[in-house]
Amino acid sequence: MAKGEKDIFKGYSEEELKKMPLEDFMALIKSRPRRALKRALAGTNVQFKKLIDSVRKKIEKGVNKPIRTHTREAVIIPEWLGLTFHVYNGKEWKPVEITIDKLGHRLSEYSYSTEFKGHSNPGIGATRGSKFVGAK
Repeated sequence: MAKGEKDIFKGYSEEELKKMPLEDFMALIKSRPRRALKRALAGTNVQFKKLIDSVRKKIEKGVNKPIRTHTREAVIIPEWLGLTFHVYNGKEWKPVEITIDKLGHRLSEYSYSTEFKGHSNPGIGATRGSKFVGAK
């Protein structure tokens, strides 16, 4: 990013996005997260609706602590810009800092529930060269 250049999301600055109503933001994102937001606002996805309401209350109070949540399927909305969430991945709480490039994505995309440890060595008989190696 060049010096003096601000982050933008589909032609909107961070300040414009924070002031934007949720219905207008929904027109900017892809259909899958738009559907999830629509269901949350309609009350079908109760967990997500509760998360949106609780975050709004914490913003009004001015609480600076990270927000803990199990709701991994929550779509990141502009009201949350600058906040930190601790998302539970089934074992531990992973911190997720909300930035403009994460808008419209889900919290679960930034808090993996499985961790790749790397491949181990091949077993006996797995390759031609290891066929005649004695077992340990």
